[in-house]
Amino acid sequence: MHLVAQQSVAAPGETLRRFYLTLLGSFGPQGWWPARTRLEMILGAILTQNTNWRNATLALKNLRRAGLLVWPGLRRAALQELEHCVRPAGFYRQKARTIHDLADWLKRAHGGSLDSLFSLQPTQSRRQLLSLKGIGPETADAILLYAGRQPIFVSDAYTRRVLSRHQLIPARADYGFAQRFLHQHLPSDQAMFNEFHALLVETAKRYCRGPAARCEECPLRKFLPAHGQPLAISASILPRRELANANESA
Repeated sequence: MHLVAQQSVAAPGETLRRFYLTLLGSFGPQGWWPARTRLEMILGAILTQNTNWRNATLALKNLRRAGLLVWPGLRRAALQELEHCVRPAGFYRQKARTIHDLADWLKRAHGGSLDSLFSLQPTQSRRQLLSLKGIGPETADAILLYAGRQPIFVSDAYTRRVLSRHQLIPARADYGFAQRFLHQHLPSDQAMFNEFHALLVETAKRYCRGPAARCEECPLRKFLPAHGQPLAISASILPRRELANANESA
């Protein structure tokens, strides 16, 4: 299969802008994050680790029925009760512990106030979240982007799959590499990061399915490199040292 790119060579930021506008025109606003409160957004970011959103939603429903979708309730709940509620999301012991520890930490470090946490510089609040067991970069960034409204792009596996298929980043670029690329070439705009991330996830789920990709039906098909050759922008995406490191890991 050979799909010829219909775009001229463009700077990375312009290419990403075209991706964004094309996907927004095709799919429309995604309305992320699907939750009623900031607490539900945070719990959703934890519960969706290594599972799908349907299973995370079942766990959230259990927490709601148990009256635990409030910070005081989470702090008072027995660990076994939390485990029972979040079981549908898988890895329920680890996730219950993470939720319990987060609620306890927020009380001790910020008086139970999300406003206090999110008033910090993003790098500082991110560092604090990453210090908690069970919260990695993707989960921390989802919390900061969606609940904290911070301009931090969630460069998850879906995002990296789409970008690497279009040869904007190396095939095995890691989370940090992809995020630095996006932050370097996009305006620091929380609303755009929110929508663009959601659109890229939808693209990956519908069309960019690893080996079983449906490129001919994808709205981004016109941007694919001609005959599988990388676009001329690839060499200038990031500083040479980072580009070399990513290529070595590939």
